[in-house]
Amino acid sequence: MKIFHLSDLHIGLKLINRDMREDQEYILGKVIEYAAKERPDVILIAGDIYDKAVPSAEAVEVFDKFVTDLSTAVENAKIMMISGNHDSAPRVDCYRHVLERHNIYMVGVPPMKEDEYIEKVTLEDEYGKVNFYLLPFVKPSVVRNVVRNEDEEALSYDETIRRLIGREDINTDERNVIVSHQFYLPTGKTPEDVERMDSEIRSAGNIDSVGADVLDIFDYSALGHIHKPMKAGADNKVYPGTLLACSVSEAGQTKGIVMIELGEKAVSHADSEKENILQARLDIKILPLIPLRQVKVIEGTLEEVLQKSCDDYVTVVLTEKIDRDVIDMKDKLYNAFPYLLDIRRSGMEKADYSMKISMEKEPDVYELCLEFIPEVDDEDAAILRDVINKVKGVE
Repeated sequence: MKIFHLSDLHIGLKLINRDMREDQEYILGKVIEYAAKERPDVILIAGDIYDKAVPSAEAVEVFDKFVTDLSTAVENAKIMMISGNHDSAPRVDCYRHVLERHNIYMVGVPPMKEDEYIEKVTLEDEYGKVNFYLLPFVKPSVVRNVVRNEDEEALSYDETIRRLIGREDINTDERNVIVSHQFYLPTGKTPEDVERMDSEIRSAGNIDSVGADVLDIFDYSALGHIHKPMKAGADNKVYPGTLLACSVSEAGQTKGIVMIELGEKAVSHADSEKENILQARLDIKILPLIPLRQVKVIEGTLEEVLQKSCDDYVTVVLTEKIDRDVIDMKDKLYNAFPYLLDIRRSGMEKADYSMKISMEKEPDVYELCLEFIPEVDDEDAAILRDVINKVKGVE
């Protein structure tokens, strides 16, 4: 069975206020060309279809044309997609069961009731069944009714995903593929070990990280969320990354479609505890996607930079220390780079927010509140003090 795996389309994205519609239509057209040539049986889109939960009319139009042209190019292919953290789950879920009749599976909402389970689509080829588990982006609070006991505290992302998958009756004699949009950590790695792109939404303290070992039961994990192409610790746990660079930090990255030939399930190796370890044979290739315009960082003096004029998206980093006529400099740069993103100076230090703040004394809560309230009369001040004291347990 031949599978295309892509993710993080982010349709409607603006790159430092540059409208990317033309670039996105171009690269989506390349996906359709590959599909028409390779004739995949299944096309998986692992979340973040749109860049915003409420996409613009233009973004919806781009996506509509993409799906229409894709389904025309490969009429018999099954197109499966899930919502990501940028998407509106209910919007992606709209007309879900109607679209299934047309080989399009759009799953936006994860299981939210006790009798609901991860959406499973089962296909067959000459080697038997292949079960596709479509798991949209999950927040623990959304699925608490199906994974948490009444007497338990709030669950972590890691425990939530483990319990969701644990509820499924997965037949390991058959081939199983999961499509998921989460931050999966390779075994033995910390969140700091994973390079994240500026265009990604990151949670404070990386509380959304999930151990990738929870995916071991699947023959292939089609992942989304991380914008840089990478593996979550194993060859069969893959983040394809974005189709296009979504930030300057992605400059120079090679983007592409992951194409998988899913073969028969066979014994991959012997284990001391389990005599037979069954694993589907995988042949994984990357189909490169060359964008209409690259994202580049060009560094040097003004004269050096101007010699590298191009029609790509460019961030210019000037190394010279002398002051120039700002307007004249900008005019020259915009003439050399029609798609200039921004101009920076080298040697500028970023603000360091990792330092601990030392305070000589603990701040007074009442005084802090007054800083946010411009005018407080005596009566309001008395009420404020009373509220603070009650919260602090002071009579």
